[in-house]
Amino acid sequence: MQSRRDWLRSSVGLGGLILAPELVLSKEEIKKFNPRPLLSTIKLSSNENPYGPSELVQKAVIKAFDHGCRYPYVYSDALATKLAKKHGVDPESIIITGGSTEGLKITGLTFTQGGGEIIAGQPTFLAMMDFAEQWGAKINWVPVGVDKGYDLNAINNQINSNTKLIFLCNPNNPTGTVLPKNLLQDFCESASKKTIIFSDEAYYDFIQESDYPSMDTLVRKGKNVIVSKTFSKVYGLAGLRIGYLIAPPHLAKQIRTNVVAMSNVLAIAAADKALEDNDFYNFSLNKIKQGRKLITDTLDNLGLNYVASNTNFVFFHSKRHIDELGKQMLEKGVRIGRPFPPFYDWCRISVGTLPEVQAFTNALTEVYREV
Repeated sequence: MQSRRDWLRSSVGLGGLILAPELVLSKEEIKKFNPRPLLSTIKLSSNENPYGPSELVQKAVIKAFDHGCRYPYVYSDALATKLAKKHGVDPESIIITGGSTEGLKITGLTFTQGGGEIIAGQPTFLAMMDFAEQWGAKINWVPVGVDKGYDLNAINNQINSNTKLIFLCNPNNPTGTVLPKNLLQDFCESASKKTIIFSDEAYYDFIQESDYPSMDTLVRKGKNVIVSKTFSKVYGLAGLRIGYLIAPPHLAKQIRTNVVAMSNVLAIAAADKALEDNDFYNFSLNKIKQGRKLITDTLDNLGLNYVASNTNFVFFHSKRHIDELGKQMLEKGVRIGRPFPPFYDWCRISVGTLPEVQAFTNALTEVYREV
């Protein structure tokens, strides 16, 4: 863990960057929340939490090394019981996975191998669809609307006898949009009578409506709905690879037969402690909100449109091909997101630490003022 002096030195070291006082963390915050250092090339392309693992989680992981000689099943079951209580379901409805990406992949494999169809918005997170296609699945792509949000009417009209899954990433990656809560609930309840709904809620914690429902409400009702959760985003554990699915027992039983990447005792210990670390959870949400505003304020100043974000990233209209902008930004020490077809002149930028965000906004301003 870096000291405050090291963190300040790294923060000032990128091109002579001078931090505004409100961006500087205290010694206690650095110790508790573990911000990543400011490197010569800043990576803002993968939607990782720039903070964590927290001090409490690190201590739990170190302690868990004593159990490294054990298989993880018992520890996984205990975590599943804790998560079941959190979501109001039976433990048999929880499937611990090696990151939420594994959950997406094995769900696609379970229900679509051999030719089943998945309906998905475009663009969206591709892990399930890319993997399912390798096993013979057909993907029915439905373009997002002009607001970059899902067109639920168009999706509903595409449901047919071969539709095995509807994939909803909500909030959506890469657009950052969130479906209106009443429309989402009504759609999932209705469509789940015809097929299985998969709700990827990796970014759910960043939604700014306090009463916005998780689709675990429909799992509790026994509907054909599967919810995916992750510890990679707000909890800051992307490198440890742990996530989970919430599904009615009749679906969970089918999915569980295809689990291949059981998590490990260190990741399980980290996830268990992260659920208890409310200080880190709230700190992450607050700093991401601050960083997101710094980004959108800069975009406003540059006259670049963006989608209102309910995530830890911002999707904005770059007005130039993303490959061109990516090269220009990398020359200034910032790595940005990849292309998301068909929006080649849009950019997804992850929210980093506040010093990283300030470096990004400085670089972006320079790029657009050089034109």
